[in-house]
Amino acid sequence: MATKEVKSEITGAVWKIVKQPGDLLGEEDAIMILESMKMEIPVLAECTGKLLELKVKENEPVAEGQVLAVVEV
Repeated sequence: MATKEVKSEITGAVWKIVKQPGDLLGEEDAIMILESMKMEIPVLAECTGKLLELKVKENEPVAEGQVLAVVEV
């Protein structure tokens, strides 16, 4: 089983989680939405697969480069 980590491209906070572990993902499906400086930035799947794990919760602060989720490809 190959996995891919989804990392944050910005520093901010998790505003809303859209997908849950076990959900199937298409390329560029939104997994969650981050909030930074009053802007909402979607975190997109980079490939098709199944969401295995979320590493963060709603309202949790995140740093640039932090692993947010793990996808089975």
